[in-house]
Amino acid sequence: MDLDLPGGDGPLLVTADAALREEVLRACAAAGVVPSVVGTAAAALAGWARASAVLLGADLAPEVAGLAPPRRGEVHVLVRGEAGGALFRAALAVGAQHVAELPQAEAWLVGLLGDLAEPDGARGGPGGPGGRGGRGVVVGVLGGSGGAGATTFACALAQVAARHGPAVLLDLDPLGPGADRVLGAEGLPGLRWGDLGGGPGRLGARALREALPRGTGPAVLAHGPARPGGPVTGPPVEVVRSVLDAAARGHRTTVLDLPRVPVDPVVQDVLARCTAVVVVAAATLTGAAAALRLRGTLPADALLVVRGRGADPDEVAEVTGLRLVAALSDQRGLDDAVGAGLGPLRGSRTPLARAAAAVLAAAEGRADGRRAVA
Repeated sequence: MDLDLPGGDGPLLVTADAALREEVLRACAAAGVVPSVVGTAAAALAGWARASAVLLGADLAPEVAGLAPPRRGEVHVLVRGEAGGALFRAALAVGAQHVAELPQAEAWLVGLLGDLAEPDGARGGPGGPGGRGGRGVVVGVLGGSGGAGATTFACALAQVAARHGPAVLLDLDPLGPGADRVLGAEGLPGLRWGDLGGGPGRLGARALREALPRGTGPAVLAHGPARPGGPVTGPPVEVVRSVLDAAARGHRTTVLDLPRVPVDPVVQDVLARCTAVVVVAAATLTGAAAALRLRGTLPADALLVVRGRGADPDEVAEVTGLRLVAALSDQRGLDDAVGAGLGPLRGSRTPLARAAAAVLAAAEGRADGRRAVA
């Protein structure tokens, strides 16, 4: 029996395979979404552009590829059993992001569909800065030198972002002070990096958001308490990539607290995925010199925040070749606020809050510009 239910802007299922259709519809029911269903390649083109995602069955993938549909995001090819070379070629031709083998990929599919069922503002949709692509702003923060205060600034940035929508801070520095401690979330229950498995896979944005501890505003994913004598290692790049993808889909703003080792494969991978990268440099000649050593490993449009007193911030920017966004003096009472579990922000008019707001505005403006070009 052919089942054609076109229309709507939810997911579009394209298949004439009754068994595959029933399997996908069960996953849709589990995720709480109602797809449009078409059983021919020609009918698929009618709803191709406006669907939130396209689930293309292996039976029709070669025929759809022959029609050369317009390129778009969130196209996924589904097959019962193992995928062959011809199917991968068809998936490449339609611009698919994944070829998923069912039933093994059922949990992945439910997670994908669950994200689509969320309100737009929660997953960075039309109501948020991620636009139709479903991704929010991602800002990476790293220190130009040791002791520059990059973790403190990253936490402040996440706190400011949380005032405007869902925000999360991913602590990627296993040797840092601990972003959860700075934000007052160290003792709260929730997910830590060590709780995540070592294999790749797609995390659900809603599942990640609900699992994270939330201290003073933003959610935070940190390393947890240090183990005396234990190895100091961060999560593998596949896990970080999956978490970052879920975080960006589920939050208006994602802030990354990065270690000062940009040659690390994990850091290089996430830097390429950032909307903006911010270097926090000390206002000293040695701080400028240390930040300069990072210059060749950073994106060409990286931003600069100068912290403390000493050298002129404009001179630090000139030495490093980075665009100066904000300069802030030392803030009295900062250590007391962090020690009390309140996070680094004590108000919206402090130097730290103003600098964080300036960086956030620059990052969101950059994201708006990229969407306009797209």
